[in-house]
Amino acid sequence: METKKTSKKVTRVSGGDTSAVGQGPKGTPPAIDKPKARTLRIIAILAWIVAIGFEVVAILQLKKVPVNTTILIVLIVADLIFAVTGILLWKKSNRLDPASNKEPVKFFLQNQLGMIIAIIAFLPLVILIFTNKNMNGKQKGLVGAVAVIALLVAGVLGIDFNPPSQEEYQEQYLEQTQEVEALSGANFVYWTKSGKSYHLYQDCSYINTDRTDEIFEGSVAQARELKNITDLCDRCRNRAQKEKGTVEE
Repeated sequence: METKKTSKKVTRVSGGDTSAVGQGPKGTPPAIDKPKARTLRIIAILAWIVAIGFEVVAILQLKKVPVNTTILIVLIVADLIFAVTGILLWKKSNRLDPASNKEPVKFFLQNQLGMIIAIIAFLPLVILIFTNKNMNGKQKGLVGAVAVIALLVAGVLGIDFNPPSQEEYQEQYLEQTQEVEALSGANFVYWTKSGKSYHLYQDCSYINTDRTDEIFEGSVAQARELKNITDLCDRCRNRAQKEKGTVEE
């Protein structure tokens, strides 16, 4: 495969999985990063603890007479911020270290834990607001609406509609790496900081633009692990196929 040099800075990345189609440590699919996933999960759990703490404080506020609606709304918003932060970090950790779909219960709990936490962090508060005797109808309507919206936002964000699995990762990486090797003869690709695809050629026009100041090179697994890139550039694919004579000019 003919590869022209680019005038851009090309940086060879280190770390991650550099094998052709091999697996990661202890037979796990490539690009899985358990240490980083563990760190993200710890931070997510801490964020959820803080969120539930705000919920508890809000519940205690409901017992005071008169009920301060402003403080309640501030507490609900704070609850939502920490709950959503935990949800996003937890989802990211599941991308770095997915569960196996061979264990259905664990698979469901790990991927939908954000939704479960959202229910815990807001549903009791919603119920107590609408059943509170220290609040008038206007207060219940305002604070209750804020709490319900927070519950819906956190709940929807907490649902993982397309959860990853170890089996899916393994199959995906085998297919992607085999395609790159078939087209270029090696497990070697290029990408940029803001790119959505990896490339077979460092001189591809998609990554040689005025906005590009640095191009990275590494394996397919490294592109996914370091920048979450899993798509091969169509222009590079067509160019490689033409060079190999598998498609007509």
